[in-house]
Formats: sequence, structure tokens, C-alpha cells
Amino acid sequence: MDGTANGSLSELPDEMFSIIQSTAHTLSPRLARLSLPGRRIIDTPHYLANTSRGVVPHITQDTFRRDTSIAGVYVALEDFIERAPRKVPPLYQFKPSDGASPLRKFVALQDDALLVLGARRTPPVIAPAANSNTDTTVSICTAVGFRQMKVDDYAEEAEELKPDILVGLGDVPYGRVLGNKRVERATDRMIQWMQEHVALRDERKDGHQAKLFAPLLPVECVKQQFYADCLAEELAKDISGLALYDLSTLEDIPESLAHLPRLGFTEPKTPHEVLQQVALGLDILTVPFIGAATDAGIALDFTFPSRQILNGSGPQPLGVDMWSAEHAVDLSPLSKDCQCYACSNHHRAYLQHLLSAKEMLGWVILQIHNHHTMDLFFAGIRQSIARNSLDEDVHAFSKAYESQLPEKTGQGPRVRGYQYKAEGPGESKKNAVAFKHAMNDGKEKLAEATPPAEDVDAEDLEIKGFAEKEEL
Repeated sequence: MDGTANGSLSELPDEMFSIIQSTAHTLSPRLARLSLPGRRIIDTPHYLANTSRGVVPHITQDTFRRDTSIAGVYVALEDFIERAPRKVPPLYQFKPSDGASPLRKFVALQDDALLVLGARRTPPVIAPAANSNTDTTVSICTAVGFRQMKVDDYAEEAEELKPDILVGLGDVPYGRVLGNKRVERATDRMIQWMQEHVALRDERKDGHQAKLFAPLLPVECVKQQFYADCLAEELAKDISGLALYDLSTLEDIPESLAHLPRLGFTEPKTPHEVLQQVALGLDILTVPFIGAATDAGIALDFTFPSRQILNGSGPQPLGVDMWSAEHAVDLSPLSKDCQCYACSNHHRAYLQHLLSAKEMLGWVILQIHNHHTMDLFFAGIRQSIARNSLDEDVHAFSKAYESQLPEKTGQGPRVRGYQYKAEGPGESKKNAVAFKHAMNDGKEKLAEATPPAEDVDAEDLEIKGFAEKEEL
């Protein structure tokens, strides 16, 4: 069964996560199946689509249902709580009358898509050193800057939102190397946080509880052994998966935790890195470069296993820069033989025109195509693992395609600046002023011109630059 297939409740296995094919070695790829009541059965390895404020950028929810096969999404709580703690965020005030997930209803996510909730975006904006985590708070980035979120508040409110999978709060110092003392302090914090979260769940005992994934520090497991032992012994019955932030953590995962699904927030930057991480045993990945490619105007164009045959031109690009003027009269699809909605209904010339005109539809079409490309990519990975040919296929892929995505050449859509790291004083604006040249020219002409009189004729207006006379 493919990763986007629907399964009835009677077809669901007894366990949420069932390993179908693996080796005894921890650092090896594996096939598995993730099954939750009412949601699609997801064959792994697979990926989660990144969201911004609960929706996949550029894709409305009706387009999500009709034109994509996205099986699950990752949502960051920090996208919604800029009003907290002084004011109650609208998300927390929303209570569906039917008792359904407030988060799912709030973002209008379709019923069968997997919903995963965590505290930070992926990739997150790195907090300044003066605004780091404490024993009781974690630093998050909101639309109004960095804020401190209480650990207790996260556990309580995230449980109320009823996602399918909830990533526990971790003391993850993004972008900073952890020293031994810092690892020890983080280990103590995360043990306490996980114990308190589990205790809260035991007190609530409501009908719906999200599957709780325990975060691991971005270091080897031997450096966080005490925490790993706590998960394996004291909290084993309460956690349903692991959230990993660094590949080094995979090297020595205890055997007692090896059966759990592994959700990677490892930020692969290319398909080559995705293959590397799958080969090391990650089951579900968040893949930020999909959205980054869309924003850059790049149509992803690769297949796995590779169908490319090397010739004198060398490795092929991983995508097509749709800003290029060479596409202006090209009526071919974005990617050869692609059957997605975008390639079946539109061509390169149309997309190049949309991007040049800054039409939002251009990025919608690209986002649909790029997610379809990743759906096929992961399906190919699963087939390769099933054939026991992943190593050979990865080697062929590395020969067939360039190691990096194409460089961005055009101006992307408008961005929300708070989702990007500040570069310091004097940094340029995230969004360039539209029609700046025309605006400047117009201001200069108006400043130099004398306002015309009421009875002025057309010739005078034309001379002053206010209009052009149309010849009859």
C-alpha cells in the first residue's frame, strides 16, 4: 500500500507503527507503516509538508485536497501565540462544538491528513544568546519577536489542540554546540519536562490523546544516556516515537528505543541529504527545501531511482529555474513525463509569465508540482529499500544529478520577515519595494511640474508630461 492510501479502521494494525523490513543494525534504512484511526496509512520513509500558520505556503486548503497527495503536515505552535501570555490567542479560544481537534478545524486541514504539532518551526529562527531556554521556559519566535513560553503552558495547551502527534518540548539550543555541562543541564530539564507532561496526560484521561514523541538532544545518545534510560524504562509506555535534531543521535540509539518511529528535524538541504538520512534509519522527515525551491521559482526535476543517462554534459540539475527567459515560449511541461496537476494543465511559458508578473498563481503551480515530485521521490525510496538496492540506487543518483539545487535568480514572493534570522544593523528589507523605479520617476516628474490650469488644452498637458494625446 502506498504512503497516501486510505485505510479503514478495520484494516489498521494493532500497533501505530509497524516495521515491515529492517536489519539488525541501527544505522540502516527500514520500511514501516504508520497507522492512526481516521488518518491515511502512511508507508515510511516519508515526509511531512511544512506549514506557515497551519497551511502549506501558496496552497489553499481546497487545492490541498483536490490537487495534491500530501499525507501529513507539521505545524509549529509559535506561529499562533504572539498574543500570549497577556492575551489569549484566537487559536486557544476556538472550541469546535463537535469536540474535534481545535487545531485541525482552525486551519481547515482535511480529516484524513496526519497532523503533527511541535513548538518551533523547521528550520527555526535561532534565538539570541540573551533569550535562551531556562528551567521553566523555552524561547520561541513569534510575529512580534522572541518570547518565553512556559513549559507547563505548552503541555496544557498543546494537548487541548488535539493533534495526531505531539512533539514534546526539548531543550534544543538551535545553532549552538553543546558542551558537557550544557548537555547535563539539558538532560535534567528534559527528564523533568517529559515526566511532568506525562503526569498531566494521566490526570486528564480524556478520550483523545495525541501520540507523544519524545525529543532527543542533538548529540550522541551516549552523552544523554540518563535521559535515554529514563525514556526506555520509566516512560516507555507513554511515548510513541522519537524526534531527532541531529544525525549523530542515530549512531547509538538504545535497542529498547529502536522500535519507535523516528521523526527527523534534521533540515536536509538537497535530495542527496534526504537519501543519506533515510539510509541511516530516519522514518519521517521534514524537508524545508521544498518550499525554499518554490519561493525561488525552481521546479524540482529529479527521479529516484534515477532515469538519467550520463552523457558528455555531466550531471543534470535538480531543478529548472523558471525565471529564465528561455522558457518564455516553451510549451513543454515543467518536468518531462510528470503527471501532476501543474504539468497536466500548464506549461513553462505560462509559469514564466506568472513569475515575471509577480502573480501568486505562479507559486501555487510550483508548490503543487514540487510536492508531487517529492511524493514520487519517497515512493521510489521505499521501492528501492524493498529491493535491497538502496546503496546502488543512491550511488547512481549522485552520479546523475548535481549536488546542489539551482541558484535563485528571481525575486520570490513577499515573506514574513520574522521567520528569518536577523542579520544585524543595516540589513536590507526582506521585501523589495514594488515598482520602485516607476515610483521614483513619477515623483520626480510631479515635483518638477506645475499643476495645470482648469482650461488647459491637450497639447499643453502633453508637453508637461501629464498625458499623451491620442491621434485620431
